[in-house]
Amino acid sequence: MPGLPINASAHGYEIDRLILLLHLLMLVLFVGWGIFFTVTVLRFRRSRHPKADYRGIKGHLPDAIEWAVAAIEILLLAGFSIPFWARQVNAFPNRKDALEIRVVAEQFAWNIHYPGKDGIFGKTNIALMDNQSNPLGLDWNDPHAKDDFTTINNLHLPIGRPAVIHLTSKDVMHSFSLPVMRIKQDVIPGFSIPTWFIPTKTGNFEIACAQLCGLNHYRMKGFLIIHGPKEYEKWVEEQASQEASSGEGEDFWN
Repeated sequence: MPGLPINASAHGYEIDRLILLLHLLMLVLFVGWGIFFTVTVLRFRRSRHPKADYRGIKGHLPDAIEWAVAAIEILLLAGFSIPFWARQVNAFPNRKDALEIRVVAEQFAWNIHYPGKDGIFGKTNIALMDNQSNPLGLDWNDPHAKDDFTTINNLHLPIGRPAVIHLTSKDVMHSFSLPVMRIKQDVIPGFSIPTWFIPTKTGNFEIACAQLCGLNHYRMKGFLIIHGPKEYEKWVEEQASQEASSGEGEDFWN
């Protein structure tokens, strides 16, 4: 649809189609109401009808138009919106096929936690949090945390694989916005809220915060980097090797 960002997700075309249909309906209603008001003003002007007619025009056309608009709205809701919600929002991909990543928002950055090769997130503890060395409070004594690594403001994903993003916040409410993926999800302190999509285009895209979260809200900008499958594996191996060479408990912000 003209004016929208490029679509880089598997489900994006359904959202774009629904946006197009809604705008077409609004255009028809705008033109229809414009014609109605114009005809009303000209036909019932005072010079033609000096005396008020309290009976009005009799006919079934207004009722038919109202039923038609209602039917179109029901079709958009039941035929497009609800089925899409059931497929994309309520139903998540098989866990073994998906790549799960944690994104922890804070004023004014996105902390991204990768589970490493074992695919299991290490334990976190708020008492271990340090903004410089351990912003997510990873417990390095947990065996599952040994291969974990983090980045800040850079989310790396492979093309063609379902990505499940678990969203939470360290401080205030934020909103995780990926326009090219047609994703926007509120991030609420105390809750872990999952959202998912399948990238269909490689490239560098923008992550924005769509919720006013403080004085430096405008600076809360991140980047989504979509790799080819082999490039993503190479990138993960590089992070793992950096983690191993530096010793436990150190984060790499790439």
